[in-house]
Amino acid sequence: MTKSHDEIWDDWQSLVNMAPADLDRWLETEESRSVGDSSDGGESTGHRSGRRIVEIRRKRKADLAEQDWDHMGRVVGYIRRHLAQGGPSSDKEHSRWRYSLMNWGHDPLK
Repeated sequence: MTKSHDEIWDDWQSLVNMAPADLDRWLETEESRSVGDSSDGGESTGHRSGRRIVEIRRKRKADLAEQDWDHMGRVVGYIRRHLAQGGPSSDKEHSRWRYSLMNWGHDPLK
């Protein structure tokens, strides 16, 4: 079932809880670069997504293109699936689980 833009927007607003500047700073860290899968050994999918999320977060809703909405839907899906897995029982703050979520714009400790 395809979600409407309004449904995607509401999910995005509730799940992507990192401000663009915070996400930008996070993406510059070694911790951010240490997680995620990469098909070519370069930048991970999550890290690349984080850069795209920053771009989208800086736009107004009325200015979003269809590609933005598609990416927002993927981000929402990823965050929901990752949260459903649950994090580690100890040291969530320094876990790969949290780092991966943060690359996708969600800090589970907020």
